[in-house]
Amino acid sequence: MANNQASLLLQKQLKDLCKKPVDGFSAGLVDENNVFQWSVSIMGPPDTLYEGGFFNAIMTFPQDYPNKPPTVKFTSEVWHPNVYSDGKVCISILHPPGDDPNGYELASERWNPVHTVNESFHFLWCSIQIALSPSLLLCMMCQVESIVLSIISMLSGPNDESPANVEAAKEWRDNRAEFRKKVSRCVRRSQEML
Repeated sequence: MANNQASLLLQKQLKDLCKKPVDGFSAGLVDENNVFQWSVSIMGPPDTLYEGGFFNAIMTFPQDYPNKPPTVKFTSEVWHPNVYSDGKVCISILHPPGDDPNGYELASERWNPVHTVNESFHFLWCSIQIALSPSLLLCMMCQVESIVLSIISMLSGPNDESPANVEAAKEWRDNRAEFRKKVSRCVRRSQEML
C-alpha cells in the first residue's frame, strides 16, 4: 500500500516539476516503468566555480517516500567537499529525520516529510485525493524542489566543516587555486559529455 502511495506521489511530483521547472534543473525517469529512480541534470549555478557545467545524477526514492529521504548520486564527475568520491551527495536535507548522531546538523536541517495536518493520516489522505485536487500536494511538492535548491546551493557554497570528501574540503580551505583547477576540469568534462 505505501509503495503505491509513494508511486502516485512521485508521479505527481515529476509531472508538476516538468510543468513548472526549477531553473538550472531537469528531471525524467531512468526507466519509464520505475518512478522511484529519476535521472536529473543540474546546471552549474551562475557566478560559481561550477558555472557552465552540466552535471548528471540519479535520484533514488525509497519505497516509503516521503517518510524517508531519497539519495542523490552524481554520475558526472564533481569535485566538491560535500560529494563523496563515488558521487553520492551529502547534504543535511538528504539525511534521515531526527538528531544527528555526530552533532553536526540540527534536526530541523535534516529530512522532514512536509505535513500540514495530523501526520498519521496526512499522507494517506493526500494520496487518496491526488486525482481529485492536485493542489493538495503542493505542500509535498516542495520536498523535491527543496532537495534541488539545496544541491544548487551546495554547489554555490560548500560546507567544509563536515565534509564527505575530505581531500576536496582541505583544498577548498587551503589551496583554492588547485580546487578551482579541479572544478574547471569537471566543468569541461561535463560539457564534453553533452
